[in-house]
Amino acid sequence: MKIYQSYLEEYKEGIIGYSPLAIIGQSCLGSVAAMFILMNGNSMLQMIQLFIVTIMCMFYNASILSQQKPKVSFNLLIVSVVFSMVITVLNLI
Repeated sequence: MKIYQSYLEEYKEGIIGYSPLAIIGQSCLGSVAAMFILMNGNSMLQMIQLFIVTIMCMFYNASILSQQKPKVSFNLLIVSVVFSMVITVLNLI
């Protein structure tokens, strides 16, 4: 929990710089996840995975554009990145 608090404080202090970097990074990671999803076919399961990855990335982008509190946007960033990484790893196997 101490690590989370220290990263959250760092994010709050530099939100103007971290926001664009995080948008670019998590969008690229979401694109990689989408690529691996679609490499496995286009069944209903893959389309559901693609939908969820896209929505997770859009939630973070929307939180930045709507100027949500830093804690909300930071939590959405973590959820988006972790979910994209998990989906990527699951589709690699």
